Amino acid sequence: MAEPGPRLAGLVLAAGAATRFGGPKQLAQVGGVSLIERAAALALGCCDAGVVVVTGAHAGAVEAAVCHLPVVLARNDAWPDGLAGSLRRGLDALPRTADACLVMLCDQPEIAAADLSRLVAAWRGAPGQMAAAYYGGAPGVPAVFPRSAWPQLAQLHGDRGARGVLACAALLTTVAMPAAALDIDTRADLGRPRPE
Repeated sequence: MAEPGPRLAGLVLAAGAATRFGGPKQLAQVGGVSLIERAAALALGCCDAGVVVVTGAHAGAVEAAVCHLPVVLARNDAWPDGLAGSLRRGLDALPRTADACLVMLCDQPEIAAADLSRLVAAWRGAPGQMAAAYYGGAPGVPAVFPRSAWPQLAQLHGDRGARGVLACAALLTTVAMPAAALDIDTRADLGRPRPE
């Protein structure tokens, strides 16, 4: 019998206040589905070790939007301190059976299941190293981090996210993903065309 491959967990970050958006951006609808529900469902579709959704600002409403999905909710009460704290909170909640985690934001609505499939396949081809979407001239999230890289993520502080770890990676697989370049910061962004 063949040995099972490395197990991937999902980590969806959805704790921010979205002040530029002027309300809970996580609940904004795209195609009739909230951004957070869409991101969580995409993660569930490619992560065999479970998915953790980190909430913070607007926690009750965001958690209610995904409570029908089989995700683990991890609330980051220190969300005003920045993105790094949400990463740490999420890492703490990941299952012990996971060999790697897919880090996603909830505000990249053009990312499709096929994009994540290509990213996960690239990571499975070299599971000991990070694999990241490449857009805007640099690697970024969504990205897969093997367990050996989790301490680097846990050492981040303030509003520094996973991109800082990717920028310093000695071994990194990248996957072209122009769809990831569109992120929602303001309500006007919801009508922006897909990046080419």
